[in-house]
Amino acid sequence: MVGIRQSRPWGVSDELWSLVEPLLPAPTPKPVEGRPRVPHRQALYGILFVLHTGIQWEYLPQELG
Repeated sequence: MVGIRQSRPWGVSDELWSLVEPLLPAPTPKPVEGRPRVPHRQALYGILFVLHTGIQWEYLPQELG
């Protein structure tokens, strides 16, 4: 169930991801320059982490994107 609390409430469960993934655009070819792309699921995890904790984007842990 999507509403059940997890040990990390900002986590992206398989059930939540199955609801979100079809709404995302298909990946496009990677541009030659710029930062490496972050997988969509990892990006969502980072967004939920920021929204849940209230931290500023620049303090987002590197492993979250």
